[in-house]
Amino acid sequence: MNPIVPTPRTTFRRRPERGSHDRTAVNAILDQALICHVGFNMDGQPFVLPTTHARVGERLYIHGAVGGRMLKTMRQGIPVCVTVTLLDGLVLARSAFHHSMNYRSVVILGTAREVIEEEEKRLAFSALIEQVVPGRSAQVRGANDLELKATAVLCVPIEEASVKIRTGPPIDDETDYALPHWAGVIPMELTARAPIADPRLPAGVPIPSAIARYRRPGG
Repeated sequence: MNPIVPTPRTTFRRRPERGSHDRTAVNAILDQALICHVGFNMDGQPFVLPTTHARVGERLYIHGAVGGRMLKTMRQGIPVCVTVTLLDGLVLARSAFHHSMNYRSVVILGTAREVIEEEEKRLAFSALIEQVVPGRSAQVRGANDLELKATAVLCVPIEEASVKIRTGPPIDDETDYALPHWAGVIPMELTARAPIADPRLPAGVPIPSAIARYRRPGG
């Protein structure tokens, strides 16, 4: 793996002890998350929109309708900011000021390019399905030519990126530790519930084992 080299835009100025540019950490967070938020500027108006994503090596793929605002703007080669956050816990301190959250986050800065070549586009489609349910792309019909044309896929290089992580208990002022207020962490995680079959599913179609036992990687 190529190392991620810090830049002036990704240098930590606040809480630098929580930050890093470790590619392994970046990859792990991107691979566990289901949603990213993409920030861009259109005609002087900032937008931040949620979408699904998938990492393939050192590339991040996002997709959307060909006529959508985000994809139409980004395919022109404008700067973008992609963020992903995983919430791990609510940190409850003795003082209101020191309440916090345990989290893992990634920020990627770069310029998106539109994926034109069909083979790469199909690879991205499969990766986006695999990001949601590993193994699923082999169990469903792939995108046909009309669906490929109706969907835009953009690629953002994972080159200028940073990670920030908070773990552990609350950090109170020393004089507050004697206060009689409960303090600690409420752990949080994304949990899948039992699958619900489509009402139009033919009788006798079994639930794939990967879906019956579904859980997010790293959870």
